[in-house]
Amino acid sequence: MKLWHHPLSDNDIRQCLRIATGASIGFFLCKFFNWSYGVFFTVTPILLLGMIPKMTGHAARQCLASAVICGLEVGIIGGLFGGHQVQMSIIVFLLFLYKFACMSKGSLFLFGANGALSLSIMLNFASYPGTDLNDLIFTNLGASILSVMIAFVMTVLIPDTETEAKAIVHEAPKPQPQAKKNNQTRHEMLMGATIATLSFLMFQVFNLSDSLSAQATSVLLLFPMHWNGTLGYARKRAMGTVLGVAVGLITQFLLYNWSGELVLVLPLLWIGLMLFSYTHAKEGGGSSVGFGALTTLGILFGQNLAPDNDLFFSGLYRVSSILVAIVVTLLACYLVHRLLNSFEATRYGQ
Repeated sequence: MKLWHHPLSDNDIRQCLRIATGASIGFFLCKFFNWSYGVFFTVTPILLLGMIPKMTGHAARQCLASAVICGLEVGIIGGLFGGHQVQMSIIVFLLFLYKFACMSKGSLFLFGANGALSLSIMLNFASYPGTDLNDLIFTNLGASILSVMIAFVMTVLIPDTETEAKAIVHEAPKPQPQAKKNNQTRHEMLMGATIATLSFLMFQVFNLSDSLSAQATSVLLLFPMHWNGTLGYARKRAMGTVLGVAVGLITQFLLYNWSGELVLVLPLLWIGLMLFSYTHAKEGGGSSVGFGALTTLGILFGQNLAPDNDLFFSGLYRVSSILVAIVVTLLACYLVHRLLNSFEATRYGQ
């Protein structure tokens, strides 16, 4: 698998700085003000600044809309159908179905992707005993608003270079990608919604409420939207997980009992994020090893780094649970892919 194939430009370096600095600011504010659910404040800026080359109003509206709608969905599901597993499962499937439909269409990919990931994480947190549902919903909304603000600030403070932007204008126009056929769109929608719902059910049945990264991984693997893409990303995600946890363990070793000191944690987090942002840019963006390592490191720091928490155990548990989730998700994807390919209306291809 060839990774280091993309020559870095000035704008790539600036995107690396935006990702590392933006996620570090979100982490700092969360820990400084002692806000709950630190994963939202650390990972959401990574998604915004890593998935799109430049923050725009369209991207901001998609992020905020997904947070508002996910809050309403989780509130309604938890309030009305929390004790009815069958009805809840059907509703969850339908919610994932329209989110993957948005992703398949392309223009609302960020809305669908952020919505699918947020819904999966929030449903995971909502399964914890004693979870304050209102606090969960409004924290996610607040984290989305803050992340959008951080992304815009990073875009203003670390803008792309004008010389490269002008050069792009004179390049030959790139050919437009061929529009997807209706059967391919149905295939992507049904496969994504089916696997995401099965992931939700499995984590509920086996009471795996402490395996947040594994459940998030099972959704992130679906972002390529087809079997071959999922298979390729699974390898990269596994490598990124190992790298992200390795940096987390090194950080814990260096900090020892001082993991609650933000003045010591923040530089180490920024260095790790910058390293993986560089890797992400060298791979040309997209579903890369670097992006997998970025999200793993964000979850590890945002959710597990605390003075009374053993990051070594959290890191090792995260590696094992994610690797199991990757294998199980791949198996489920292959079976659903073969099943959907058996029908002309949902056939995607080999």
